[in-house]
Amino acid sequence: MKRIIAVCLTAFALAGCAPHQQYRTERSLCSAPESGSQCDAHAMQALKNDSGQEYWLNFIEFDDQGQLWQRKQMDDVLTRLDAAQEHLLIVVFVHGWKHSAEPGDANIETFKKVLSKLAAAEAYRARIGGSPARRVAGVYLGWRGSSVTFPGAKELTFWARKSTAQRVGAVGVSEVLSRIELVQRTKGTVLDGPNSTRVAVVGHSFGGAVVYTALAHILQNRFISSAGPDGLQSAVVGFGNLVVLINPAFEASLYAPLSDMSFERNWYSPAQLPTLAILTSEADYATRYAFPAGRSVSTIFEYDREVERVNRTTRATERIDTGVANRSAIGHFEPYRTHTLYPVEHKARASVPALSVENSAEIFKVALQAWRDDVPGSKIPFGELTLERTPNSAGRNPCMVIYVDGELIDDHNDIDDQRIVEFLKQLISISATGPGAAALSLPK
Repeated sequence: MKRIIAVCLTAFALAGCAPHQQYRTERSLCSAPESGSQCDAHAMQALKNDSGQEYWLNFIEFDDQGQLWQRKQMDDVLTRLDAAQEHLLIVVFVHGWKHSAEPGDANIETFKKVLSKLAAAEAYRARIGGSPARRVAGVYLGWRGSSVTFPGAKELTFWARKSTAQRVGAVGVSEVLSRIELVQRTKGTVLDGPNSTRVAVVGHSFGGAVVYTALAHILQNRFISSAGPDGLQSAVVGFGNLVVLINPAFEASLYAPLSDMSFERNWYSPAQLPTLAILTSEADYATRYAFPAGRSVSTIFEYDREVERVNRTTRATERIDTGVANRSAIGHFEPYRTHTLYPVEHKARASVPALSVENSAEIFKVALQAWRDDVPGSKIPFGELTLERTPNSAGRNPCMVIYVDGELIDDHNDIDDQRIVEFLKQLISISATGPGAAALSLPK
């Protein structure tokens, strides 16, 4: 308690500490329109969008030490997912700096937009494809992303919150994510037919650090332990079906094993789907400038060197400066980059037209086929956006480090451009095709 008080006082005498509390204390299920506020205190919600599709929104919260606020809250949410007598599309979101599970948080509202779009897409595919729609189930992992409330003082909390984020990932989130993946596997044994339950995990800002801390070793292990028979180079499996990190605030050196492994292969099967996508905006000045400045101080007594690695796509030997990698945030370290993401046409957000579910479905078909045909340097169209692979990255390399045009994500915390929301939805949909992708994709 003394340390908490000291930190808050040094931030600013007039700045108040951000609440350290559990926001979602009601355990009963609450059903309501997505625009209502009557479910604000509930950890389990069933919400309906304007088109009448229902999706689930659940909350699991952690304290500053990374412990679950209430283990029963996690148990209730997992029991609900496990007991559902239908296949699920589970999307987990971990927020970042300056955010929390407080009702009305902007990250929650953006997450609801993604879930709503996915629910509409599932209903449309079921209608034209004749197979049951998966239930879209969101799980929002909340922690105290901001330690003070005074606007100016918030900017001083960057490094303290980085430490907290990594503690949350190391202590509590790994268990929760592993249990959610167990729900996915269980559906394959208790429901008839192929297991079409899918899991995607999204982390934003320090939420990306939370997720990567929790899953890094799992992702590395599964890259090696691929899907096919032992001894054969086959499709890489990740955690769940997809992990997405947006403007993640952790050093590129932590990503070195995955980058090295993914660049050591010059070919991936047409059955390979994306397993990891790291998106960083060129306009994210917190990770582009503040992050390396802080790391330069904290790593002053560390030794670094240059290491060599062989890029099997270019057949060239690359030299990696480990010092620069240790000071740079992952998305701004060019040697590990595999893609750029940019708009087809530059325009103001207000002028970007809303997509119908039919248009969105057509974008999915085109993007899925383009992913299957992917080669070094190829361009995958995502409606208003283009995802361009670098020439030195093998086609269908499932570990993607994407540099994003600043028009689409204009600062560290911005994730609300509808083109980015649609891109995330499409990427999740592609990864959710899973085994037997042809049977689950839209008819031509």
